[in-house]
Amino acid sequence: MRIVPQSVLIFQCGLVAFGEKFQLFIFCPQQQKNLEGYVGFANLPNQVYRKSVKRGFEFTLMVVGESGLGKSTLINSLFLTDLYSPEYPGPSHRIKKTVQVEQSKVLVKEGGVHLLLTIVDTPGFGDAVDNSNCWQPVIDYIDSKFEDYLNAESRVNRRQMPDSRVQCCLYFIAPSGHGLKPLDIEFMKRLHEKVNIIPLIAKADTMTPEEFHMFLYATVVPPPSSPQDRLPLAVVGSNTIIEVNGKRVRGRQYPWGVAEVENGEHCDFTILRNMLIRTHMQDLKDVTNNVHYENYRSRKLAAVTYNGVDNNKNKGQLTKSPLAQMEEERRDHVAKMKKMEQEMEQVFEMKVKEKLQKLRDSEVELQRRHEQMKKNLEAQHKELEEKRRQHEEEKASWEAQQRILEQQKLDASRTLEKNKKKKIF
Repeated sequence: MRIVPQSVLIFQCGLVAFGEKFQLFIFCPQQQKNLEGYVGFANLPNQVYRKSVKRGFEFTLMVVGESGLGKSTLINSLFLTDLYSPEYPGPSHRIKKTVQVEQSKVLVKEGGVHLLLTIVDTPGFGDAVDNSNCWQPVIDYIDSKFEDYLNAESRVNRRQMPDSRVQCCLYFIAPSGHGLKPLDIEFMKRLHEKVNIIPLIAKADTMTPEEFHMFLYATVVPPPSSPQDRLPLAVVGSNTIIEVNGKRVRGRQYPWGVAEVENGEHCDFTILRNMLIRTHMQDLKDVTNNVHYENYRSRKLAAVTYNGVDNNKNKGQLTKSPLAQMEEERRDHVAKMKKMEQEMEQVFEMKVKEKLQKLRDSEVELQRRHEQMKKNLEAQHKELEEKRRQHEEEKASWEAQQRILEQQKLDASRTLEKNKKKKIF
């Protein structure tokens, strides 16, 4: 049997079922050829680039550490923007010293590329006397964002799926010079399977080089072979622009000199910025999606039983399978449509009642006007009858007076004639 190189022939196989029998078909091999001219599909990366730039990018960064370690200052230095300012200070200065989770969003633009940056802060972390389970709010927040994304994937309509999952966590270690505290070790043990953690030694300018190397060698086992391999990173943040040898740089002014933020000999700020933003931001997002989220999704879906109850949850929280989620959404939609139909029927009945009431009021008003007009006509008729009666009486009285006058005239004429005859005789 001769083995054909993969670069020469490509075989396509198909499995077709006829009743209870299965037959395997091997289609004609297709030979891979080099094109003689330009077709155009080599431009696909440019299309993906234009689409990505048009859509924009999202990145969620969590900062965890005790108050006063310069978390807000470092964020401003990383993205060269005043995300936190005296008018809008960091959450550690605005919220009471209890472990809470607060997020703030800012849209950053650079070279036509839009980045929606979400900063998640945990004010009050590690500030209490008893720090037992102070990492639980952070774990609950990360799991809640995974749960929101899983529910969004299970919906029927998945056009709008905001990704608020935490892609990276910057953990600030206090520059005590005594290595990691039990709280630092326990926090990273609890969260390293849920989020990408980058440990940082905060305010590294407060340590001498000897103290820093002792701290680093006491923390990292085995010791780092090169500066690029070491973790945690020693960082310095500053929002102050200082002029050094005619060059304006970000740094901190001390009596013995200037600690430059972007100087690799002074701190690891440039290593952190290059790794976090310039070279590995997409890798952090891919690891979050392909590793941490997939592990969470697998655990959740594996724990779903036929009745939709997660057996691993002690609180009895319900976790729906995709089919149960679709059925629930369908029931919710049907219930919403029924509710809208009932509301429309109520509105229609209300409008019909209002119309009927208006018709009744109009009918009553017309009846009242009819009765009033009828009474007016009867009063006018009575008045006319009274006037006609008076007129008849006046007419009868006038006719009687006329007859009396005519009788008097007749008697007078008769008397006059009698007097004339007497005078003749």
